[in-house]
Amino acid sequence: MADAMENEMQIMPIGAGNEVGRSCCILKFMGKTIMFDCGVHPAYSGISSLPFFDYIEAQEIDLVLITHYHLDHAAGLPFLMERTNLNPEARVFMTQPTRAIYKALLSDFVRVSRNAPGEESLYTEDDVNRTMSRIEVADYHAEVNVKGIKFRPFYAAHVLGGAMFMVEIAGVRVLYTGDYSREEDRHLKAAEIPPFRPDVLIVESTYGIQEHEPRGIREKRFTDRVARVVRGGGRVLLPVFALGRAQELLLILDEFWEAHPDLHHVPIYYASAIAQRCMPVYQTYVNMMNDNVRRRFEISNPFHFKHVKNIKGMNQFADDGPCVFMASPGMLQNGLSRELFERWCTNKQNGLVLSGYSVEGTLAKKVLTEPETITKLDGRQARLNCSVDYITFAAHADFKETRMFVEELKPDHCVLVHGEKNNMARLKGALDTIHNKTEGGRKLDLHSPLNCGVVKLKFKNEKMAKAIDVLPLAAEEKPKPGTKVSGLLIQQEFSYTLVKPQDLPQYTSLKLSQIDQRQVLPLKKSLVTLATQLNTIFRGVRFDEEGKVISMAKGSVLIVQKDEHSVQMAWASGYASDILTEAIAAITISDSPHAGEPGVSETLKLGRKLLAARFGKTHSIKGFPHKVRMVVDLTKVTVNMLTGEVDCADETVRNRVLLAYRRIQAAMFPIPEYYCDCCQPTTHVQ
Repeated sequence: MADAMENEMQIMPIGAGNEVGRSCCILKFMGKTIMFDCGVHPAYSGISSLPFFDYIEAQEIDLVLITHYHLDHAAGLPFLMERTNLNPEARVFMTQPTRAIYKALLSDFVRVSRNAPGEESLYTEDDVNRTMSRIEVADYHAEVNVKGIKFRPFYAAHVLGGAMFMVEIAGVRVLYTGDYSREEDRHLKAAEIPPFRPDVLIVESTYGIQEHEPRGIREKRFTDRVARVVRGGGRVLLPVFALGRAQELLLILDEFWEAHPDLHHVPIYYASAIAQRCMPVYQTYVNMMNDNVRRRFEISNPFHFKHVKNIKGMNQFADDGPCVFMASPGMLQNGLSRELFERWCTNKQNGLVLSGYSVEGTLAKKVLTEPETITKLDGRQARLNCSVDYITFAAHADFKETRMFVEELKPDHCVLVHGEKNNMARLKGALDTIHNKTEGGRKLDLHSPLNCGVVKLKFKNEKMAKAIDVLPLAAEEKPKPGTKVSGLLIQQEFSYTLVKPQDLPQYTSLKLSQIDQRQVLPLKKSLVTLATQLNTIFRGVRFDEEGKVISMAKGSVLIVQKDEHSVQMAWASGYASDILTEAIAAITISDSPHAGEPGVSETLKLGRKLLAARFGKTHSIKGFPHKVRMVVDLTKVTVNMLTGEVDCADETVRNRVLLAYRRIQAAMFPIPEYYCDCCQPTTHVQ
């Protein structure tokens, strides 16, 4: 069976809408609410850095999916879970490597925020710790069902444990990529193409229509620039995220240093206690990396670098000659990378190499415009004399990768997020030209919403029910339109199954039961009088004089005389039958004339007179005042005035008398008859 109806899907970014940072996207469909990512904006601090939570009802969220551990995708999660009215039954998922690194990274974020001048902490380390018990792990490709929301994580590259999520609700699929890369690097495989075509694709647009240089060229530019600075006696600063691209750059530098003995005396420093704490995670999940790393792991740990010195802070750094220093954060907002940059930026011998994407509003983005001076954290100005190079190793898809990704997936709708306004607009225009303005292109519905802007999409989905052994057909026959079926319809979230009542325990945890009710009632009248009263109101009243039993609703309600002053009423409990028996009980215990007294006698006399007027003289039967005997067309006829039963050998005469009797009853007792479902034995589900 199928029932087509139109449903509206709403997609609203409350972060990363025409911006990069505080990624957070809300999806609402079929009464379900999903949050993808929950990050902070690196250019802001405190409450201003959070997604726009005021635009949502946190208690409505059913599911939170975090794509990876970077702060702009995950650092808002403790605030959401501990400082808002998030639905206590909402479930939160991320991959195992993401969960393992998340705690260390966010604990460090709390420490840095607490120590940074002028910044307010969004939450405490205890808040971070409390979130851990609610965060669940999702494995790549494994389907998880949360109250009818089905989702699968797929490999997204970008960082270890990075995932894109394919979500399915009522047969409609949505793919949220988060940050992804279709390029294999030194340690990560390229993002995979999910095997299921999504109806909606929510995709990052970080690089717009830019295309990356071939990787070999970028690596050569990077190593040449670093080598030129240190060979000239300068210092090279590499601002990086503590985890992710840092490991990629260290692999490149360690290999280059090993191949150039003249550089062995130049130290490479990596200041990250977090990276050291999280290195066991890299070793544990080496199976999630590419063949290059897995082969090297068979011999030795490729992340134990020969030419790299790990230090905890500036107290372990002499700063007495050329060096390469890798420090976080990657956008020079604060911390060690900012401290070193302010110290070194005035010297022409030194160099700054930015290897990741820089967000608007950060110092890293500002220095790319080549200003003459920069503002230090203490408010003073410093001249920018050092060289500044931008050689991207950010694991984000460029235009070529995005275009091919969209072409392979063939979605009907595409929503762009995680991109600066101009980059996103250019990407939208390019995709529109390819798909909607080029002859033969696949039509693509494109959207690039601002923060808190809602994209509304209509979907006509059929409600399909799987009928199991209920069709009145042979196994090889196909049902025709209009074929009637009956059974119990089981709804489990967005799937429907039609089964026989007796098969219910086989397909669900429900069981069939029937409650048989019995009630003893006082009787202040004769059973004949009670039967007469019931017959004037209800249809299908049967009276067994010998057994002293009144039967109603095709035998589902029985009234049996126990003694002279009481009766027992028995029935199968149900909504309709319970209402019926309440009315019967009221009639039974009410004061009314006994049989033979004026009320009942006058009723019977009037009925006999009306029959006599239609068919001729009638005779009462001794001992049975409610029965009438007469002759119609030379045929003997007996009429039970209580039940309406007509006994006659001639079927034609019987039908004539029966019709007349019903008209007499309608005239005498103008209360409409009604049909109730208590005529059938009632089955209940518990």
